[in-house]
Amino acid sequence: MSHRQILFVIFGLMAGMFLSALDQTIVGTSMRTIADDLDGMALQAWVTTAYLIVSCISTPIYGKLSDIFGRRPLFLIAITIFLVGSLLAGLANSMYELAAFRAIQGLGAGGLMALPLTIMGDMLAPRERAKYQGYFLAVFGVSSVIGPLIGGVLSGSDTILGITGWRWVFLINLPIGVIALAIVLKFLHVPHFARPVRIDWWGAVTVILAAAPLLLVAEQGRTWGWVSTPSIACYVIGALSIAPFILAERLMGDDALIPLKLFRSSTFRMATILGVFVGFGMFGAMMTVPLYLQLVNGATPTESGFLMLPMIAGLMVSSIVSGQLIARTGRYKMFPTIGTAFMSAGFLLFTFATADKPVGFMMAGMLLIGLGLGQLMQTLTIASQNSVGPRDIGVATSASTFFRQIGGTLGTAVLFSVLFTRIPGTINAAFGNPTIASGVRAAATDPAVQADPANTGILALLADPGSVGGALDGDTSFLNAADPRLAEPFLVGFNDASVTVFWVSLAVVLVAFVLSLFLKAPPLRNTSALQEAADENAAELAELAEQAEPTRDAQRAADRMGALIETGVDVDEFERAPRPKPS
Repeated sequence: MSHRQILFVIFGLMAGMFLSALDQTIVGTSMRTIADDLDGMALQAWVTTAYLIVSCISTPIYGKLSDIFGRRPLFLIAITIFLVGSLLAGLANSMYELAAFRAIQGLGAGGLMALPLTIMGDMLAPRERAKYQGYFLAVFGVSSVIGPLIGGVLSGSDTILGITGWRWVFLINLPIGVIALAIVLKFLHVPHFARPVRIDWWGAVTVILAAAPLLLVAEQGRTWGWVSTPSIACYVIGALSIAPFILAERLMGDDALIPLKLFRSSTFRMATILGVFVGFGMFGAMMTVPLYLQLVNGATPTESGFLMLPMIAGLMVSSIVSGQLIARTGRYKMFPTIGTAFMSAGFLLFTFATADKPVGFMMAGMLLIGLGLGQLMQTLTIASQNSVGPRDIGVATSASTFFRQIGGTLGTAVLFSVLFTRIPGTINAAFGNPTIASGVRAAATDPAVQADPANTGILALLADPGSVGGALDGDTSFLNAADPRLAEPFLVGFNDASVTVFWVSLAVVLVAFVLSLFLKAPPLRNTSALQEAADENAAELAELAEQAEPTRDAQRAADRMGALIETGVDVDEFERAPRPKPS
């Protein structure tokens, strides 16, 4: 394919991936408005959980099905399902309906996240692939910045074209999706080499039974309680389903949903483990840092999106630079080590955060984390794809994405649990600080502060000391315009709890740094998966033809002998007769 053809295909793939990436950021900003309108504030977590679980579980299924039936039809199906889910979500009349329709969206999103990287793996040799994958990371960057902005604008409008503003959060996917469909239909024509396979139904069922309960408890465990009856039920179901899943995959062999032979490669095995740790750190940063910016630095949700720009810029720059270096040299072993080192430096800087530090301090840490992520995300994907044969590109890519999402989900659950477990203690400790406590008392007795309506909520809270520790579990709007002296203990408490989270993230990323030293990096191949598959097919056909040649020669001799007998010729005499020498 020419560079121009590749770019057209990439535009279509990016448009599809943009749908899924944007949806994760645009909905979060709008969720409170949506819950208020549909009268379902208590159910809003299920809207996010349904999308996350279905998209995560469907990822390896898309990878395997695309190996069987081809990339193009599965990618078109994924876009179509996502658009149907978006349309239905935009028409939802209750939070229960919205959660169900978000699950449909998630079913499409699983393909939108895994298949573009798989198709890139088909079209381009690993060395060439690194130059183009920076474009896909740019999609995540752009969606992370504009998602909160668009979500805030749409959900903040009463009506747009006669339709309630928040509904456009989902309906905006329709024109983008139609463009993606048009580009894919016109330009994406990837050859598919069909081969007889068995569909791994048992693998699909058991991976759902194993992953869904664990993802569910990761999302809901803090609300339910980690040792509550629903949580324990999820632990048991998930744990009991892991053994049947492994057994099903072993029995299916090469036709398995996630073939166990992939893990025989030390490169794939280590890249997958690193992906889990990187997902833990990446999602942990992307979920906790915006919350920190909003509470401690006083940013609005939209402003916090823009303040994340250093992380996005670092991610894009390091991705492009590392991609160019990989394409020129064919070497990539150093990038996971350098990337985890940069992430470690970023989280280490975060551990020195205090409530009175300027926002530029956090932006410096975000830049370091972004520089690390840009070297890790594409390199680990390339390493996974390069470690398997061309026929396993789909399952290898989807498995890598699947385990990174698992790590991200666990990271979010663990870090938020640590954060909200620590907050009551750190807030009470801040109130125990003599300097802070005296400032609070002075402000609380100041007539001007008492007369300001902006301080009513926080003064009422301070009147009940027993409720202070859990003040940040729910609505935190009482801090927005409150007197700084009254808000200080809450900001200091949240900052100190966040520092604990940053220490946990640092520990996880340091483990990834050590593991990266043991990543084996075989040379990148110079041919694409499609070319390798075509070469393999040609070799198989040549071998079959060579095996069949003696059979064809014997058949021709038998036919000739039969024809001679029919004409009455003495065959023995004919065979003894001298033959003319060929000229």
